[in-house]
Amino acid sequence: MEGQPQGLPNPAEMENGTAPREEEPASEAQETTVTEGAAKIAFPSSNEVFYNPVQEFNRDLTCAVITEFARVQLAAKGIQIKVPGEKDVQKVVVDLSEQEEEKAELKEGANLAPGDQPRTAAVGEICEEGLRVLEGLAASGLRSIRFAQEVPGLHSVVANDASARAVDLMCRNVQLNSVAHLVHPRQADARMLMYQHQKASERFDVIDLDPYGSPAPFLDAAVQAVSEGGLLCVTCTDMAVLAGNSGETCYSKYGAMALKSRACHEMALRIVLHSLDLRANCYQRFVVPLLSVSADFYVRVFVRVFTGQAKVKASASKQALVFQCVGCGTFHLQRLGKASGASGGRVKFSAACGPPVAPECEHCGQRHQLGGPLWAEPLHDLDFVGRVLEAVSANPGRFHTSERIRGVLSVITEELPDVPLYYTLDQLSSTIRCSTPSLLQLRSALLHAGFRVSLSHACKNAVKTDAPSSALWDIMRCWEKECPVKRERLSETSPAFRILSVEPRLQANFTIRDDANPSSRQRGLKRFQANPEANWGPRPRARPGGKAAGEAMERRRLHQNKRKEPAEDPVQRAARLKTFPCKRFKEGTCQRGDQCCYAHSSPAPEDHPETPYQNPPGPGVAAGPGVD
Repeated sequence: MEGQPQGLPNPAEMENGTAPREEEPASEAQETTVTEGAAKIAFPSSNEVFYNPVQEFNRDLTCAVITEFARVQLAAKGIQIKVPGEKDVQKVVVDLSEQEEEKAELKEGANLAPGDQPRTAAVGEICEEGLRVLEGLAASGLRSIRFAQEVPGLHSVVANDASARAVDLMCRNVQLNSVAHLVHPRQADARMLMYQHQKASERFDVIDLDPYGSPAPFLDAAVQAVSEGGLLCVTCTDMAVLAGNSGETCYSKYGAMALKSRACHEMALRIVLHSLDLRANCYQRFVVPLLSVSADFYVRVFVRVFTGQAKVKASASKQALVFQCVGCGTFHLQRLGKASGASGGRVKFSAACGPPVAPECEHCGQRHQLGGPLWAEPLHDLDFVGRVLEAVSANPGRFHTSERIRGVLSVITEELPDVPLYYTLDQLSSTIRCSTPSLLQLRSALLHAGFRVSLSHACKNAVKTDAPSSALWDIMRCWEKECPVKRERLSETSPAFRILSVEPRLQANFTIRDDANPSSRQRGLKRFQANPEANWGPRPRARPGGKAAGEAMERRRLHQNKRKEPAEDPVQRAARLKTFPCKRFKEGTCQRGDQCCYAHSSPAPEDHPETPYQNPPGPGVAAGPGVD
């Protein structure tokens, strides 16, 4: 992401494919040239322009998604796109919108007459009927330049930033990469720019928002400025808020209460989708998720925005509240609305009935926390995800992070689309204080019991299943019988004691099944990224004319754990302890002698007056011992 100014990485941060080039002197400060993808970008060495190399995965994935979106949109107009490195084969394009199926068929029939050659759109060329793209917070323009050089079928790319310094640098980078015919730098407030493009004829086909922190201030303008069926790409890096550390802050930004949960990363995705849909509903619009990814220290969602009053009425039935037990972590979802069939093929919308839980948890007797609302429908369009995965797999040399994109998208295609949230292996086992079963053992037990189960791309030890919580705890009770827990050590009021005091009604079978091992795991794909280095994550917020990035990172390192007292020198500690009298020596029971760490000498009487707060002596009387 390059939403606002931020510091440069050091060479150790180049593991994601962005190797630093030779530093070239500039007019007032040095600059560093960085190559990523097909773009070559110059950054100031001072902490003025935002760049984070670990976000290359984010940018690569965005280029792949927009490419497939352009393929879908332009195919309806009879235009084929030519992707560098991709074999020249005819692809079958399936329109993502049910509303546009008939239009696409008519347009394809009109544009592709028998014997006619289809029109093509190549990378770096202006396509008159192509996509109009807006990057609202462009900083150096790296993402916009990569769009121009790697994504075919574009009409124009508006690279906007509010910083004059960033726009100046953006103009230089546009000239450096020779994409001035496609990329148009702008200096404006991103919100005002999007509000000025609310008319249907002036809207953007793709809007990319990648700010530093929360995108909440920009969402209202974005859902109005994206075209009908257009693509909205949003990144959120305020994961502490979305993961439940500040529920009240999450409500003020996204209109939902976040809970501390093992499924907090998927909950963050669903809260962002809820916020987008809620803002779109104000303008009789609604969102359709294409791809929602939780990766590293951020979440990234790709949604299409449509207009339709009838479909907006169904939005309430797509949102849900979450009841989560504070003891065992069991959760239940309560839909906000209900959509049911009526006479004449109509759909009747009404308020849902609930709650789905009793005042106390049925398993451990603890209370429930209430979170949400959040998006309760599927997070992805699996057909579209499959198309992106196929394109990246067929052309692995296109992106430096292709291996990781393949792994993440493969896990996403294996997820259960109709099962919100998940449990984790360590959560289930730690609740009842038992050893942890292997992932294959628990998955096999659920499959033997007749339930569906899958992984989640948001957590490597997640268990996403349609099994009710009662069946899940029965399986854990059966596992505890094989690895017994010392019951005498459990408190009678603890969740573990109450759960284990009930005999399981379901007899679990932990025999490993072949289908318990997912395909992505069998193939050894790179599904979950490991932190490659220390202090890996969001960079410090930059300041105009700020200090060098290395200096800022050093200051950040020094401030870590600043609330902890530094380790005391052993010699200083021994000297400090010798200033305190030994209580056992006073009682005559200390046997350590000179080896005692406390003082054995009796204090002088004047050092410890019996009446330290006596009245001062009168005039002409000398002050006695202990009197100031």
